Amino acid sequence: MSKPIVIAVDGPGGAGKGELTKRLARSLGYELLDSGAIYRVLAYAARKAGLALFDEDSLVQEALVVNLAFEPQDDGVHVILNGEDVSLAIRTEEAGANASKVAVLPRVRQALLARQRDFRQEPGLVADGRDMGTVVFPDAQVKIFLDASCEVRAKRRVLQLESSGKTADYAAILQEITERDERDRNRSVAPLKPADDAVIIDSSDMTVEEVFNKAMEIVKEKLDK
Repeated sequence: MSKPIVIAVDGPGGAGKGELTKRLARSLGYELLDSGAIYRVLAYAARKAGLALFDEDSLVQEALVVNLAFEPQDDGVHVILNGEDVSLAIRTEEAGANASKVAVLPRVRQALLARQRDFRQEPGLVADGRDMGTVVFPDAQVKIFLDASCEVRAKRRVLQLESSGKTADYAAILQEITERDERDRNRSVAPLKPADDAVIIDSSDMTVEEVFNKAMEIVKEKLDK
């Protein structure tokens, strides 16, 4: 029996994966997995429990019991941790940096691997992450690597923060994005890189609509074979 379809969308933070995967899931009627949120939630839960982000043993235990759910809403997909909506709390720059630190720990990644694969259900799954096509779903029928320059991603983050009434330091955000990329691309376990059979989309000079249309072309081409 063939497995449910998986569309794996990988790439660095700020490339536009969240908006793309949300649109793909809604258009196709598929389930959605935001794997980055899983690491953000674990780091958030660990901090809340007073755990150190380098304490691998404690983090593994936390990963096994953390109660996580994704709830699609009109304004996007809400992340629920133990009944609490933590969608905003886990989207800060600090939360992203903490998630990146947690994600480099091999046993923590292993503990969360099976939980991510459980999201693969009919009629299909759109998986958003950094190693969806290389590690979590290496047999995904469609693999996309969505990229953008560090400078463009930093500018997008500044606009996002300012539009919500917050102040933003472009230089600090650019530095954080650059450092996070360095950690993600050079970690020993599941480094950030395109799968060998992934189609690369550089969104630096593309609109959200253009990225979505290009991705849908790729999906239709792959699934029609």
